[in-house]
Amino acid sequence: MAEILDSSRKTDVLIVGGGIIGSAIALRLARGGARVTVIDRGEPCSEASGAAAGMIAPQGEVIEPQSFSELCTSSRDLYPEFVEEVEDLSGESVNYRRDGALLVAIDDQECEELEHIYRTQTAMGLSLERLTNHGLTGRLEGLAPRIELALFIAGDHWVDNRLLTHALIRAAERSGVTFRWNCAAAGFDVTDSRVESVRVRAAGSTAESTISADRFILAAGCWTGQLAEGLGLALPITPCHGEIIEFETPSDLPFVVRAGMHYVVPRGTKTVVAGTTARWGSYEKAVTAGGLQSIIQGITRILPVAKDYKFRGAWAGLRPDTKDHLPILGFGALRNLVLATGHFRNGILLAPITAKLVAELLLTGAPSLSLDPYSPARFPAAQ
Repeated sequence: MAEILDSSRKTDVLIVGGGIIGSAIALRLARGGARVTVIDRGEPCSEASGAAAGMIAPQGEVIEPQSFSELCTSSRDLYPEFVEEVEDLSGESVNYRRDGALLVAIDDQECEELEHIYRTQTAMGLSLERLTNHGLTGRLEGLAPRIELALFIAGDHWVDNRLLTHALIRAAERSGVTFRWNCAAAGFDVTDSRVESVRVRAAGSTAESTISADRFILAAGCWTGQLAEGLGLALPITPCHGEIIEFETPSDLPFVVRAGMHYVVPRGTKTVVAGTTARWGSYEKAVTAGGLQSIIQGITRILPVAKDYKFRGAWAGLRPDTKDHLPILGFGALRNLVLATGHFRNGILLAPITAKLVAELLLTGAPSLSLDPYSPARFPAAQ
């Protein structure tokens, strides 16, 4: 620890971005003995971490390459311990459930996709149950009668991501992390390929102050690319706009139901969230009539009883995507700057493993899994 971090500094590590990724890293570093400060341009849980559906579901689709699929399943497997730690430290429940997920197919293309998932994942040694229409009897009331094929994945989980993010922040605070909300990074001071400090500005103010640290982490989701430009780095991060609807239901949904990009996820007593849409390139977080129509058509196609769900609200969020849809993790061109971004649709899922690996990188210099597939070096302009 002493070799990695300078005890003369007030802050060992400064993290830009207080969503689930930044906060999870902060907690893991603090539990490892580091003094950590997190700054965020907005309020807690106001961006992608609050807008997600909360699925922890690496088996719900084919994730490529296989190394990334293994990273996702490894993070899923860390979730029980991760949640237990967060709940114990924060004193708050996050509504984490391990009830599984039902993937269904109605047309030939969807059947082919499920067969591909089944073949790929059984070859990897993962557990999932293949069901025909007859085998679905009694599984869930209200499913479309014309479902041709389904997969039940007992290992896929879900969590209330808003409760989790707030509890994670509380757990980190109780572990000694300092959070500064509505505090934007206005610029960086760099000397000899090292970041010396970040200039910060409170919301609504033109006055700047400076925070110095030994190490810096950019974990600002869609805004990481804009911040990196101030360091002369070009990160290929693009916002992917997605919409979600919340409904009140007549009874509790026992597990996640999904087909393709559409899904219905339990969210507490007689409540579900349904999604989603995908539109790249805009930082606008508007909820659109077309987006809502697409979601409603998608979920009622597989779960006709959803037409009787009562509308509670809708929102949109921005997922940080990259050119190859893989996260960016590790040191870049600047010797003391770590990037932890680009998690796309998997930020909630990947929070535990990202925090573990980044903390290991900073505290010991040796992460337990190779970060090479996710290195910023795969994008030459980021160097």
